[in-house]
Amino acid sequence: MEETETIMAALSTLTPAQLSDLTRSILSATLRHQRRLSSLLSSPTLFSLTLHYLHKLSLSQKALLIARHLISSLHLFTHHFQPSKAVSAPPLSTAIRQRELDAVLLLLLLCETHQHSPKAIEAPYSAWRENLTNLFSETLLTVSSSSIGACTATILIPYIEMVTRCRRFMGLMGCGGSNGEKEPAEVAAAATAVVALPAVEVTVGGTECVICKEEMRIGRDVCELPCQHLFHWTCVLPWLSERNTCPCCRFRLPSDDVFQEIERLWEVLVKMGGREPCD
Repeated sequence: MEETETIMAALSTLTPAQLSDLTRSILSATLRHQRRLSSLLSSPTLFSLTLHYLHKLSLSQKALLIARHLISSLHLFTHHFQPSKAVSAPPLSTAIRQRELDAVLLLLLLCETHQHSPKAIEAPYSAWRENLTNLFSETLLTVSSSSIGACTATILIPYIEMVTRCRRFMGLMGCGGSNGEKEPAEVAAAATAVVALPAVEVTVGGTECVICKEEMRIGRDVCELPCQHLFHWTCVLPWLSERNTCPCCRFRLPSDDVFQEIERLWEVLVKMGGREPCD
């Protein structure tokens, strides 16, 4: 799969220490989600409420659930690939709430069950929880055992498969994503990302703000983007209110658009996969 190859190529650029740190982060997230799903399946009331919530959602709303879950998953990867100045928390607008997390975990389990054990959900609704619990127990045993001295691949591969599955689901639903030929749509930078931008003092003369084409005076406080390009605050703030890209290098800041945020994070993986492995 192209998505899997992209992630694996990016992983190959990590140092052993970075890969170990990423593995620990993914194992922690996996176990956290497994515990939540276990609680959902063990509670008839919570399971019924979550299933009812899913049934009320339209296809586009389900796609949005998967997209938000995918963003949180991609952030685990990209956090280990980006330079420290380029790392930022996901915008609050893309965060997933507890009820939504329950719903997307159940939705992904249902989709996986439909693919591998369709008879389990061809039964009446009253039997779904028991059938899903039995199937989930096998997965839970596998994940639990992988946390005890297992190799990195045992932990990473299921997570990579989950990420690629989410991305494919979104493609099947016709939601978000570029086709590799068109430029991403212009969207404003997330307010949280703009507020977090640092002010730095100009120490070298002759540096030009490419937006207004005027020199930035020594001693003046200007805005520094994560890519380290400098701009007048009065120039860059209006710019970022309309687009989330650096005027110099097209580096993309986080945005409040969920699907564009996925493409931004995926772009990080693609770029990293094309680089030489770390020493």
